[in-house]
Amino acid sequence: MADELIDVVDKRDRIVTQATRQEVRLRNLLHRSVYVFLFNTAGQLFVHQRTIDKDIFPGYWDVAVGGMVTAGEDYDEAARRELQEETGVASASLRRLFPFRYEDAQNRVCGVVYSCTADGPLRLQRSEIAAGDWMDLDVLVERTQKLEFCPDGIEALKLYLSKLEAARDGKG
Repeated sequence: MADELIDVVDKRDRIVTQATRQEVRLRNLLHRSVYVFLFNTAGQLFVHQRTIDKDIFPGYWDVAVGGMVTAGEDYDEAARRELQEETGVASASLRRLFPFRYEDAQNRVCGVVYSCTADGPLRLQRSEIAAGDWMDLDVLVERTQKLEFCPDGIEALKLYLSKLEAARDGKG
């Protein structure tokens, strides 16, 4: 996986070159990524713990299924692939929500956020996901104060929730 090719992009999300996944991580290159919020019909979000051998945020909890968009792949294809690989969900209808930008000392992303609804059963990819469960959003907010969560996923979720609130208030 470290030698998998990834499109490196500029701040306008235009492809400028390609690099291996390992090089993207080592040099913190700006790349494309997808984030999928997987809800069940009860409105709970699937939250999972990353395996300890992940190249970034090992062992952290995550609110989104997803990952890097591989070279030549588009966002929609990547979201479907990641959802199926990580959870076994293949038939859910993905909703493209909004573009998402994130940067920190370890991760620079041009991304797209999606959501979908599926009840399972889920088939978790053990090389990616150590554990996972459905959570009510109020319980999730409480857990983010006690456990380490992937910061990009949390930022995407905050943006999602603020957009939901704005839409409910008639501002979005």
